[in-house]
Amino acid sequence: MGFTEKQEALVKESWEVMKQNIPEFSLRFFSLILEIAPAAKPMFSFLKDTDEIPQNNPKLKAHAVKVFKMTCESAIQLREKGEVVLSESTLQWLGSVHLQKGVIDPHFEVVKEALLRTVKEAMGEKWSEEMNGAWGDAYDQLANAIKDEMKAEAST
Repeated sequence: MGFTEKQEALVKESWEVMKQNIPEFSLRFFSLILEIAPAAKPMFSFLKDTDEIPQNNPKLKAHAVKVFKMTCESAIQLREKGEVVLSESTLQWLGSVHLQKGVIDPHFEVVKEALLRTVKEAMGEKWSEEMNGAWGDAYDQLANAIKDEMKAEAST
């Protein structure tokens, strides 16, 4: 079964809510990543030399927005095309950066957990298991595309 219209709508609806307070949800997202996996901190250049998560750091916000937005776009693509389609240059860049930073499968799971918990907190009473599943599926497909690119780059 493919990604349904309802799943796409759930991701879009929650993304619209999250967009209204990006600074708060970006900070929460990275706080959760570091709560789940404190050892991941050095992987983020904007977190390396600080003991706390910088609240007004534009790079932190930009990175979180990329994760949120690309996952949302993945949901739309899954519905329309049945797969996640990124431009070759974007995919190559993502694969290269994640490979250079030493990202491995468990790291993708940490980001997924932080993402799903951030969505749940953002949505409050509007959150549902179905919404959680939609975000999870969209993220998994995006992560798989990045991992495939990392494998391709590592083998060249």
